[in-house]
This record gives sequence, structure tokens and C-alpha cells, in this order.
Amino acid sequence: MRISFSHTNIVAQDWKRLATFYTNVFGCTPKPPERDLAGDWLDRLTAIDSVHIRGIHLLLPGFDDTGPTLEIFQYDQQDTQARKAINTFGFGHIAFAVDDVDACLQKVLDHGGSTVGETVHGDVGGLGAIHLIYAKDPEGNIIEIQKWQD
Repeated sequence: MRISFSHTNIVAQDWKRLATFYTNVFGCTPKPPERDLAGDWLDRLTAIDSVHIRGIHLLLPGFDDTGPTLEIFQYDQQDTQARKAINTFGFGHIAFAVDDVDACLQKVLDHGGSTVGETVHGDVGGLGAIHLIYAKDPEGNIIEIQKWQD
């Protein structure tokens, strides 16, 4: 059996705003077509009656057009449960390796994002020194911005 990574999904309150954030800050690029999904097959898949999903896939930087994507979807039926924290069970964050952590963080802030904690320099035993911060996109999803030191 051949297996390859396909995508990571973020459920958005406003998919267009969030897609614009990841495009402007991290250089993701849209992979058409935009999605506008509904129907019996989707109701059965999601176990939500009359579900309607809109959104897009974004190609991740560092990959060609066949690489994994960030899937940003918005459901007409929103579940407004409490926001994730850095230590909530389940998927915690996505990470981007960058050349300049501080410059990337400034782009995050300029485009409506925020920080979780402080920018730090750390030493990861056996791997080396790293400069990183946890940030949040405009909807509160956690992003690690990292640079391994030479």
C-alpha cells in the first residue's frame, strides 16, 4: 500500500480571511478550484444533516503543485466551542520554518495574528539551537514559527 501525506484542515469562521492570512504571511498559494460542497454524500460523511462547506486548498511553501496542502473550510453549521490552548488534547499547531523569526512574527501581527508566549532561543539536545515562537492566526489557530540556528 502506497501512503503519502495529503493535507491538514483548518475549520474557519471566515475561510476567505484565513486563506488570505496564510497567503500573505507564509506564501501559501491557492490550489483551485475553490470548494462549494453539499449533498447526500457529504451529509453521510460528516454526520451533519444538510451540511454545506465552502473553502479552498492552499499549497504549502517548499513544495511543488503536487505537495501537501492546507485545507481551509468554513461550515454553514458552526460549532462555537471553546478555543484551543497550546496544551489541549488533539492536534496542537502547525509549524513553518523561516529565515527570520522576528520578521515573520511581525507579518503575523500585521495581518491580524497574535502571540501565545515569547520569542525564545532554546537548545534541543542532540539537534541544536533553535529560535522560535508560538503565534496565532486571526482565528486563534496556533502556529509555530521556527529557525534552526547554523
